[in-house]
Amino acid sequence: MNIRNTFLPFHQPLIEDEEINAVIATLKSGWLSTGPRVHEFEKTMSEYLDVPHCIALNSGTAALHLALKVIGLQEHDEVIIPTNTFTATGEVITYFKAKPVLVDCKKSDFNIDESKIESKITDKTKAIMPVHFGGNPCEINVIKSICAKYNLKLIEDAAHALTSKYQGNLIGNQGDITCFSFYATKNITTGEGGMAVTANPVYAQKIRKLSLHGINVDAWNRYGEKGSWFYEVTDAGFKYNMSDILASIGTIQMAKAESMLKKRTHIAKTYSENLTNIPSIILPNSNKENRHSWHLYVIQIDPKYLNIGRDEFITKLKEYNIGTSVHFIPLHRHPYYKNKFGYSPKEFQNSETIYNTSISLPIYPKMTESDVDNVIQAVKHIAQANQK
Repeated sequence: MNIRNTFLPFHQPLIEDEEINAVIATLKSGWLSTGPRVHEFEKTMSEYLDVPHCIALNSGTAALHLALKVIGLQEHDEVIIPTNTFTATGEVITYFKAKPVLVDCKKSDFNIDESKIESKITDKTKAIMPVHFGGNPCEINVIKSICAKYNLKLIEDAAHALTSKYQGNLIGNQGDITCFSFYATKNITTGEGGMAVTANPVYAQKIRKLSLHGINVDAWNRYGEKGSWFYEVTDAGFKYNMSDILASIGTIQMAKAESMLKKRTHIAKTYSENLTNIPSIILPNSNKENRHSWHLYVIQIDPKYLNIGRDEFITKLKEYNIGTSVHFIPLHRHPYYKNKFGYSPKEFQNSETIYNTSISLPIYPKMTESDVDNVIQAVKHIAQANQK
């Protein structure tokens, strides 16, 4: 087969004239940090998600950190999370000298195995923090029931799940607090950024205050026409606020969220239709009762049918100028989590299998039909050329 002339990156954001013009308008406005455009972005998110309180922050990690802060996480507490996630999910727990308690994932959708959660609960458990892997929703109702039974808080790591729906409801209004990421690779992006959303006004007020040094609410406007120079620090906070420059991008991106989801869904469908019936390729599952955001499209290779491993498959895709990634290196494999908490691969057999066989293919709205076909043909050719 022909090799494409240029390298296809694993991801590229869809930034068009509207976003560029919005940034220019913000720069010309003279207000660059947290201001009116942040509040417009928060209002847009609140209306889309039908959640009363949305607090824009400078990262999804910041959102997770503040969520744990406002529920009162303390030293020696425990928070249950999947091992198959990015380090930020576990990292924020350690900020409190608390323990991330890792749970294996299901082979079917790579999400936390809800059937294994209760066995991990102790008298130190404070919260459960599931991750909607790749934008495929977790079994939230089951996890909510467990939280209710043991009086635990539910914080959703929805970094992948903006536009995802669980049983008809958008992810964002299920748990006590939901945390989104707008990092450069996410379904909508502000370059760097995140948001904490909640129906709880007390949590919302605390998150907003803690995001800007613990200064009392609306201190951002102290330099405005109706602002006051006087403010009070009422808590030890952080520097987690979002700038108007980033928010101006986010508001435009949100207007495109559904159309970008439509393009991602089309690419996912095209992959699945064209990569089916290849014995060595296992395709991702999607529950028809839910809506997948298709942040990731992850195939698995079946070693029973191939004479090469996952790593070599990735190398060969690169030779065809196709960029890929792996999601994720499970937390239990990282030296910090092994050495600090004593985790072993033997405890997480499903996640080990997922990790050793998974390849994330490019999937983003900027891809052309030709790009998608290049990926399909490369995967097919490598699978066929290296079958046992």
